[in-house]
This record gives sequence, structure tokens and C-alpha cells, in this order.
Amino acid sequence: MSAFTAALTIKDHRLTPAQVPPTVVEHLDTAEKITLTERIRCLLAERDATLVAHYYTSPELQELADATGGYVSDSLDMARFGTECSSSTLVVAGVRFMGETAKILNPEKRVLMPDLHAECSLDLGCPPDEFTAFCDQYPDRTVVVYANTSAAVKARSDWVVTSGIALDLVRHLAEKGEKLIWAPDRHLGAYVQQQTGVDMLLWNGACVVHEAFKAEGLRQLRAEHPDAHVLVHPESPLDVIAQADLVGSTTALVKAVQELPAHKFIVATDNGLFHKMKLAAPDKILLEAPIAGKGATCVSCAHCPWMAMNGLRNLARVLETGDNEIHIDEAVRERAALPIRRLLNFAKQRQQTVMGNNDA
Repeated sequence: MSAFTAALTIKDHRLTPAQVPPTVVEHLDTAEKITLTERIRCLLAERDATLVAHYYTSPELQELADATGGYVSDSLDMARFGTECSSSTLVVAGVRFMGETAKILNPEKRVLMPDLHAECSLDLGCPPDEFTAFCDQYPDRTVVVYANTSAAVKARSDWVVTSGIALDLVRHLAEKGEKLIWAPDRHLGAYVQQQTGVDMLLWNGACVVHEAFKAEGLRQLRAEHPDAHVLVHPESPLDVIAQADLVGSTTALVKAVQELPAHKFIVATDNGLFHKMKLAAPDKILLEAPIAGKGATCVSCAHCPWMAMNGLRNLARVLETGDNEIHIDEAVRERAALPIRRLLNFAKQRQQTVMGNNDA
């Protein structure tokens, strides 16, 4: 039985459309945007706070983080930056697991979020009690969970992983003869299993944004733009990944737009990433991969509804009130910190090895 087939024997934990909130994007006029931005700048300084934002949040939040000494990146780099930041308060603009990760690694700091209801379909699709019961059925397997999971699920894992380092880590574990449980994204898990051949049991969850990309629509869009390079995030279905010129994490996709010689790109990931891509390569043409309809160009539709809950208004409010603080049971936090620190140490060692090879 293949890993992907095995996933289908597990209860389907993908969210139904009824479980996904509508995407509501904050709209501000110029005057209100200027007023809120200046107020937030002052509050960040007064509260000894630093803003950390994910690539999928709004351009306004990303620009504000960059302008105030904060940070904009993927989940791994957000976590790493939080540990290096000297501020006593971290404000995490993203989804809840990102705020939890910041708190796990920085228990002495206050961690706030613009909206604690900003969830993640992968996190919601991996309930800790069900996941623990599943893992208990396979005590001989190493448990590897994606960063997009709750603190409780991380606490049950042996390793936490991100899309950017998944292949290297899984190959490392395979060299040690380990068999794996992978959760919660079945598409990323299937891609990793396809590339590595490792024995993996896959949890049956998915990202509501990336799972929506359509292979047939992508084929038609490629035919209309034969000069375009296709960039795909590995949370996408395998038949979408199969059409990619490059498969990679959010950071890898930004780097590809900046460095590859192609002038036009079709991009299969959350369109929040387009802001950073345009800053990195303003002369490049970016097209959204289709999520609905044959050949659809998908204008502003591939966007996480929970990421859209972050805005300037609620950011200013939490800085003013101190509301929306992340709290984690200390025993859970301590257990969850172990696999995250394993990931950070592995990533650091991997980077040192790459640098050493380049110097050789």
C-alpha cells in the first residue's frame, strides 16, 4: 500500500466548505490607513513590541513590519526571528499556530495576535485527541508534524517540519531506518513520499487554499502562456505539482521569481505572497494559478480567509488593550518546544554544511 493510499484509509480531516469562513479583506481609505499606521508605530515603541508578519498577510502589515524593525517571512523564519528579537512583546500577524510557536519558543515574552480566531485548516483538521490516538496505534513510527499544527499536536510529535526543509529532514530520518507518521497535510506528505520513497503513513488533512488549485485549469493557463515558468507550493495536489518548473516553500518561490531568468511566472500559492514577489522582482509578470473553472486566471481568490482576519484596525486594538494574548499550558509548551528546537538545530546544521561545501 502506498503512503498516499494509506492516507485515504484514515478518517478524512479536510474541512468542508461550510467550515471555512468567507474571506473578508479590510478596506481602509487613505486617511484612516495613515492614521492607523502612525498609531501602531507609536504603540510598538511604547509597548516594547515587535511586529512579525507572514508572507500571506496584507501588504499594509508586511510593509509596517519591515518599516518598524520587525520581520516578514515564512513560519520557520518567523519562529527563528522571535527567539533572536530583544523585545518583551511579539505581535504575530498570521494564524494561530504561528503565535503559539512564538510563545513555545519564547515563554518569557508576551505574544499577541490581531485576531485569535485566525485559524488554519491544517491545524483545525488535526484534533490533538484524535491524532494522539492514531499515533498510539503505531508506536514504532517516528512522528513528524508540519508547523501548521497546534501546540498540543507538536507536543505529541518527535519532529516539527516546514515545507522548505521537509525533504532533507525526511531523507535524514530514512538514513537512520525510521518509518514515519506524517501530519497533517496529505498533499505535502504525498510529495515528500514521492520524492524520497520513505515509508510514511499520512494524516488526511489539507490546506483549503492549496488543495483548490486545479490541474486542468493550470494546463490551459500554461498553454496560453507558454513562456511562463510555473512555481508551485508543495501543499498543492500532486497533479498540480507535476506541472511545476519549481516546487518550493514560500521563501523559495520568492527567490525563484527574483533569480530565475524567466520574465513571466504562474504561481500556485496564496496570493498574499505576490506582494513580496513584486518587491523582489518588480519587472516580472505574475499570474495566479487557477482554483476554479477551466483556464481561470483567479484574480484575488487564492487567499487564506484566516490570514485575511489580520488588519491594521485589530492590530492597533490589541496593542492598545493587550488583548488576544497567547497562553499555553506549561507542560504542553515544554514538550512542544523539543521537536521545534530539533528542527531549528537541524536547519542550522544543514545551512552550515551547505556553506562548508560552497567554501570547499
